[in-house]
Amino acid sequence: MKSHEIILYPLMTEQSVYAIENENKLVFMVDRRANKDDISRAIRELYGVEAEKVNTLITKLGGKKAFVRLKEGYDASDLAIRLGIL
Repeated sequence: MKSHEIILYPLMTEQSVYAIENENKLVFMVDRRANKDDISRAIRELYGVEAEKVNTLITKLGGKKAFVRLKEGYDASDLAIRLGIL
């Protein structure tokens, strides 16, 4: 799959704002078929940042949510501002 098919959109909730500010994490809705390596590669290609760790979960509605912690040297707040979600 191509990177823009994997990452559907960034998610903006109270929990995700807390994660951006305190844990250097971003939250994305992703394609259900994507694995953690695919998500990490797509983040690197689309946004030019390196992911340290990717956690995923399947929502009650059947979507897939990815919590992406960025490596040191990359700031989740800066990327969120570039994406227009903060």
